[in-house]
Amino acid sequence: MTALLPHPLVPAPSTGDWLHDRLAEARGVLADTTQHPESLVILAARVVVGQTGDAGECADALDLLRLLDRRPLHAIAAAAFAKGGAA
Repeated sequence: MTALLPHPLVPAPSTGDWLHDRLAEARGVLADTTQHPESLVILAARVVVGQTGDAGECADALDLLRLLDRRPLHAIAAAAFAKGGAA
Protein backbone atom coordinates (compact mmCIF):
# COMPACT_ATOMS: atom_id res chain seq x y z
CA MET A 1 0.00 0.00 0.00
CA THR A 2 1.31 3.45 -0.83
CA ALA A 3 0.81 6.61 1.17
CA LEU A 4 -0.17 9.87 -0.47
CA LEU A 5 2.64 12.33 -0.84
CA PRO A 6 2.01 15.81 0.55
CA HIS A 7 1.49 18.54 -2.00
CA PRO A 8 2.76 22.04 -1.18
CA LEU A 9 -0.43 23.72 -2.40
CA VAL A 10 -2.89 21.41 -0.66
CA PRO A 11 -3.25 21.95 3.08
CA ALA A 12 -2.83 18.93 5.28
CA PRO A 13 -6.04 17.69 6.93
CA SER A 14 -4.65 18.59 10.34
CA THR A 15 -4.34 22.31 9.55
CA GLY A 16 -7.88 23.08 10.72
CA ASP A 17 -10.86 24.43 8.87
CA TRP A 18 -9.73 25.28 5.35
CA LEU A 19 -12.63 27.61 4.58
CA HIS A 20 -12.11 29.49 7.82
CA ASP A 21 -8.43 29.91 6.97
CA ARG A 22 -9.24 31.27 3.50
CA LEU A 23 -11.79 33.70 4.92
CA ALA A 24 -9.28 34.91 7.50
CA GLU A 25 -6.66 35.36 4.78
CA ALA A 26 -9.13 37.29 2.61
CA ARG A 27 -10.03 39.53 5.54
CA GLY A 28 -6.34 40.24 6.03
CA VAL A 29 -5.97 41.29 2.40
CA LEU A 30 -9.00 43.56 2.65
CA ALA A 31 -7.68 45.10 5.85
CA ASP A 32 -4.60 46.34 3.99
CA THR A 33 -5.69 46.80 0.39
CA THR A 34 -2.97 49.32 -0.46
CA GLN A 35 -0.29 46.67 0.01
CA HIS A 36 -1.84 44.13 -2.39
CA PRO A 37 -2.43 44.07 -6.14
CA GLU A 38 -5.92 44.93 -7.32
CA SER A 39 -6.51 41.41 -8.62
CA LEU A 40 -5.82 39.92 -5.18
CA VAL A 41 -8.10 42.46 -3.50
CA ILE A 42 -10.90 41.54 -5.93
CA LEU A 43 -10.37 37.85 -5.22
CA ALA A 44 -10.36 38.47 -1.47
CA ALA A 45 -13.57 40.49 -1.70
CA ARG A 46 -15.21 37.66 -3.64
CA VAL A 47 -14.17 35.19 -0.96
CA VAL A 48 -15.59 37.39 1.80
CA VAL A 49 -18.86 37.91 -0.07
CA GLY A 50 -19.24 34.19 -0.62
CA GLN A 51 -18.14 32.94 2.80
CA THR A 52 -19.02 35.48 5.48
CA GLY A 53 -22.12 35.25 7.59
CA ASP A 54 -22.01 38.95 8.47
CA ALA A 55 -24.33 41.04 6.29
CA GLY A 56 -22.37 44.23 6.95
CA GLU A 57 -19.07 42.66 5.99
CA CYS A 58 -20.68 41.23 2.86
CA ALA A 59 -22.06 44.66 1.92
CA ASP A 60 -18.65 46.28 2.44
CA ALA A 61 -16.98 43.66 0.25
CA LEU A 62 -19.63 44.15 -2.45
CA ASP A 63 -19.05 47.90 -2.35
CA LEU A 64 -15.35 47.30 -2.84
CA LEU A 65 -16.10 44.97 -5.76
CA ARG A 66 -18.23 47.68 -7.34
CA LEU A 67 -15.27 50.03 -7.19
CA LEU A 68 -12.64 47.63 -8.48
CA ASP A 69 -14.32 45.03 -10.65
CA ARG A 70 -15.20 46.40 -14.07
CA ARG A 71 -17.94 43.85 -14.75
CA PRO A 72 -21.64 44.73 -14.34
CA LEU A 73 -22.99 44.22 -10.82
CA HIS A 74 -25.23 41.31 -11.82
CA ALA A 75 -22.16 39.45 -13.09
CA ILE A 76 -20.30 40.16 -9.85
CA ALA A 77 -23.24 38.93 -7.77
CA ALA A 78 -23.65 35.82 -9.91
CA ALA A 79 -19.97 34.98 -9.44
CA ALA A 80 -20.10 35.61 -5.70
CA PHE A 81 -23.33 33.68 -5.16
CA ALA A 82 -22.85 30.69 -7.42
CA LYS A 83 -25.92 28.91 -6.05
CA GLY A 84 -28.09 31.99 -6.30
CA GLY A 85 -27.62 32.69 -2.60
CA ALA A 86 -28.95 29.31 -1.51
CA ALA A 87 -27.03 27.44 1.16
